[in-house]
This record gives sequence, structure tokens and C-alpha cells, in this order.
Amino acid sequence: MNVRQYIFVLFLISGYANAQYKFSGQIDKNKWHDNVYLSIIDDYRHLSGIYEEQIIDKVKADANGYFEFTGNMLEDNYRIYRIHVDNCTEDLPDNTHFNGHCDDSKAILFIAKRTDTLQFPFSFDHQMFCDVKSKNEKALSLIKIDSLIDEMKYAYSAFRSEANRTLNNKKWFKTLQDFGQSLNEPLAELYIYTYLSDRRNSLHQYYLEDLKTNPFYEDLLKKLTAAYPNATYTQQYRNELNSDEFILDRGVENKAFNWNYLLYGLLFVSIVANILLLVSFKKFKKRMSNNSKEQLTRQEQNILNLLLEDKSNKEIADALFVSLSTVKTHVNNIYRKLNVQNRNEAKSLFNK
Repeated sequence: MNVRQYIFVLFLISGYANAQYKFSGQIDKNKWHDNVYLSIIDDYRHLSGIYEEQIIDKVKADANGYFEFTGNMLEDNYRIYRIHVDNCTEDLPDNTHFNGHCDDSKAILFIAKRTDTLQFPFSFDHQMFCDVKSKNEKALSLIKIDSLIDEMKYAYSAFRSEANRTLNNKKWFKTLQDFGQSLNEPLAELYIYTYLSDRRNSLHQYYLEDLKTNPFYEDLLKKLTAAYPNATYTQQYRNELNSDEFILDRGVENKAFNWNYLLYGLLFVSIVANILLLVSFKKFKKRMSNNSKEQLTRQEQNILNLLLEDKSNKEIADALFVSLSTVKTHVNNIYRKLNVQNRNEAKSLFNK
């Protein structure tokens, strides 16, 4: 290898090592808090919601709402990422900010790898993202799918009849699956599968029927195994597919069995068990509430009584002639001693 070739190889290696991703955009600071979060999705059943274990970076938008994530810590292979903003706070004891839920939030899902650059422009109509710009077409595939799903939901809402639902199931299953295959990206097809097979929506039963004859699902497993053999998505999908196929096989084997008798028996046992549990729980709850109150100091008991009356921390401070910080300290001690996380749990503990 001559000197020129050696320098060229070093240049390539250096460029690869310094390759960075850059995800940037703008948010409306009049509508959103200035914290912007970047998450990696390892569990495709947690595509929606906010989970602390998924967050890999957090930045603050500047005075104009501009934010930017950059670095080289992402994986070399494609993965599913999410950028989100919200108006939930992180410091309240009763918030659900990082427990998978925030009512007031905005997020976007996209496919990217360590060398990608994406721009999320600000929209005049107060939406957080629109017209995402990227040289990587795969990055935009999930956004295109979301648009198609919105169109599907509109078609379902036009007529709420069983006949309409049956026709739309058949049409949209094929439409979404064909569209996913046209994108030539297994993660996009996995995103479609996640929606169609979701046990919480009305399509799940049709999905089980479709699974019996449609090769789409086995083909997707082959594609994921070839493209992403070590990704958690692939193993998760394989396990789900095996589980659903097992359920279908067991259903065929037990087709002649009359399940009504079993269901009636289980219902009767469940009712009796629930009655016994309810009586036992009421006795246990009364005993626990009495024991819990005895752990508190006199001042903590005073604060607890006001807290149970829905008094705010400031109102409690004014009533007891103490500082707000003192009240907060006592409240935290009360939560710790009662083994609760927030006011609602405390009120539930002493609710007669």
C-alpha cells in the first residue's frame, strides 16, 4: 500500500469514527415546555407513551424554540426512535410523566441510525412537527404509515355497521400490509403489524383469522431475522408469533369442547372469591390505616388530616403557621411512612 492509499484509508476510518447523527427542529414554546426528549424504542409494544428507561437524551430548546440532538452514540443499524415534548412536570409526586402516560404531549416516531440527519420544521398551526426533511427515506416511513392509518380510521367511522367493519377489515389489512412491503424496510412492516395485532383495538380478532392463511407474518419474521438478527424487536416478534400461532392451534384442537360450562363455573368461583376478598380487604384496610396513623408524629397527623381534606400545601402551611418547605418535608415523610406515592393513594388508604 503506497502513502496515498494509506492516507485515503485513514481518512475513511476517521470519517466513520466521527460520523454523527443530527436531529433538529423547533417547538412552540408558548405551547410546550422547553424540554425535548430523544428515546430509543426497544419494545415495539411501547411505541406510544413515555418511558424513562427508553430515554437516551434530553435537551432544552433555546429562546426561539430550536432544539438539536447530535452525537455518535446511536447504533450503526436502523432502530426506531421517538422525539417528544410534553407539559407534564417531573417533580410532582403524583405525576405519571415517566410511567408511560402524559395527557398533554406530542411525539413523532422515525427510523434512523448513527449517521442520519433529520429536520423537524415548526408548523404555523401549533403542531410540533410537519414536513420532516431527511435524505433517508426510511426515516419517513413511519410518518407515512401514520397518515395511512388516519385515513383508515376515517373510513371506519363513516358507517358503524358490522358489514362496513368486515369489508374495511379485509381492505385495510391488505392495504397496510402491501404498503409496508412497498417501503422495503422490515421495521416499517413491523410497525404495521404492531397496529394490526394490538389486542386493544377491534382489528385483533381479524388479525388472528388473517394469521391462519396469510404468509405476510412468516415472511416478516424472515426479513427481520436477516436484517436485524440481534435486535430485541426480532426476538419479541418471534415470541409473539409463536404464542399467537399456538393459541390458534389449541383452538382447533378444542373446537368441539363446550367452553360455556367452564366459563359459567369460573364466573361463579370468581364472584364468590371477589366477595370474600372484598370483606377481607375492608378489614385489612381498616387495620392498616389505624396502624399507619400511629407511625406519624402529632404534626404529621395534623398535616395528613388537612391533606385528606384536599387542602393544598400552601393552605396547610397557612393553617398550621409553618413554612411551605416545612409542609413539603412533612408530606414527603408521610408518604414514606404510609408507603404511598401521592395524595390519591393516601386518601384511598383512609377512605372508609
